Amino acid sequence: MTAARAHPTLLSVEEWRALGEDDFHAEMQEGVPVVSPRPSKAHARILFRLCAQLDGQLPAGLEALPEVEVVVDSVTPATVRVPDVVVCATDSPEALHAEDVVLVVEVISPGSRRTDVVTKRSEYADAGIPHYWIVDPDAATLTTLDLSPHGYFEHVRRGRCVIEAPVPLTIDLDAALS
Repeated sequence: MTAARAHPTLLSVEEWRALGEDDFHAEMQEGVPVVSPRPSKAHARILFRLCAQLDGQLPAGLEALPEVEVVVDSVTPATVRVPDVVVCATDSPEALHAEDVVLVVEVISPGSRRTDVVTKRSEYADAGIPHYWIVDPDAATLTTLDLSPHGYFEHVRRGRCVIEAPVPLTIDLDAALS
């Protein structure tokens, strides 16, 4: 995608997809392409380890996938995010929308803290994504957010994390971060 190119109008999902792919990590926030550097080696390592831990424990019919586009809001100006990890049904459509997603995970990178902790938290809650996890490598924490009628309920975890929802899981955060 030529995401770094200037766009004179706010984009729809169809216009976003027509841009194609490039060497940048790109998302779209309210019709505006947002470009950031590709993840660092350390970030990719954490992402891989978390994805492997999740995928190895998920029941049949669910899968954990790295860096898959999710249409958070399809109304133009649209919002498309690329969470670090997405958990969805194995038979979900190729083009994921928020309602297809069970869990999204973001690993905080330099420059992404406010977006991951504030902006995406709000967007994912508004879109009805039931579970959102934020991994903070600097603080060595996993914040699990479970959607309620009043927004996300937050629980900060460390070390060996035993989690009941969306399905029973045990995440070894220390192993993921080492």
